[in-house]
Amino acid sequence: MCKVPLVQGEEHVCLLCLCDLPHTGFHLQEENPVFHLFTGKTSVVRAAAWLYFEKGGKVQRIIHSFKYHDNKDLARQFGRQMAIALQSSPYYKETDVLLPVPLHPRRERKRGYNQSEWICRGMASVWNKPLCTDVLRRKTASATQTNRSLYDRWLNMQEIFVLHNEHSLEGKHILLIDDVVTSGSTLSACANLLLTIPNVKVSILSLAVA
Repeated sequence: MCKVPLVQGEEHVCLLCLCDLPHTGFHLQEENPVFHLFTGKTSVVRAAAWLYFEKGGKVQRIIHSFKYHDNKDLARQFGRQMAIALQSSPYYKETDVLLPVPLHPRRERKRGYNQSEWICRGMASVWNKPLCTDVLRRKTASATQTNRSLYDRWLNMQEIFVLHNEHSLEGKHILLIDDVVTSGSTLSACANLLLTIPNVKVSILSLAVA
């Protein structure tokens, strides 16, 4: 990011850049702008994002690095950092399982990994919670959401996810995790499908909000 050589104890990003990231503080607020993104779309218990995503900013460069430049270890590191930050929040300790938003298999094969899964892996290493990657699946590769209206984004995301062996999540409080939330359409579609599982609760967490 800043191009300054890392010192002992630093990993991928220097301490100065980590401290200078634009934090939202939403994980400490029961209701916040990310939570309100889902009002009327889905019935989630909590929703938050840890960082602000700004075009051309540090967070965009970080996310582009682990999304498009084969840097899954950076995604895992930021998952750990987010989990450490959220330990001060009273709102996410009761979740039972971490579930990343899935990529379409073709896109995941091309990229080599799902960046949201690696964020979850980093979080799981701190919280000691199980990671679920085999229940929620993407059956259709959605078209790009860029330049679509909010309604078109919502419509574009309907019925592109399916459940598999969902009985393993019955009665669980699921923390659904993605890298960036914009309109909330993708996360709403995932949450609504997960909420068809008996006695399930869903909360949402994103690394960043655009």
